Amino acid sequence: MSVRSSIVNVFEEVAREQKRKLSPLTDDLKLLQSGLDSLSFALIVARLEDTFNADPFEFLEAFPVTFGDFVKLYDKASA
Repeated sequence: MSVRSSIVNVFEEVAREQKRKLSPLTDDLKLLQSGLDSLSFALIVARLEDTFNADPFEFLEAFPVTFGDFVKLYDKASA
């Protein structure tokens, strides 16, 4: 499974569990407009850390703005 597919799956799973309406996950979707809240993002990041055995936010100065930026961050961390 690709990094992107794994991330999409986790976003969808968390949205279902948190009963949130998730916007279509396009590269230009602003994360703040995704329909998720801070708890949802915390769950996503924790699950992805388990999945990829990496925390790309450890040395990051700013949170990614778009879904595409978020995917790129994990692409780099898993390379």
